Amino acid sequence: MAEEEGTLITTEEQAAEVERLKKRLSMLDQRLDSIDSMVTAVAERVMNRPITLNIVCPHCGKNVEIDIIGNEKPVR
Repeated sequence: MAEEEGTLITTEEQAAEVERLKKRLSMLDQRLDSIDSMVTAVAERVMNRPITLNIVCPHCGKNVEIDIIGNEKPVR
């Protein structure tokens, strides 16, 4: 009978672990959807008008400017 109780506790622990994993996978899925939305928005913006990225190199401290122009001509 003690073995049956031990098996029952293990099964309950496994069920709890499965629920935690489901919750973490759901959160990961939401994060990936958010990243996808942001990347899509940036890609759409780049296709419509130019975008400039100003980045500072973490190693040398030099400013790097990156200009990206889409397939449409820039509007003045």
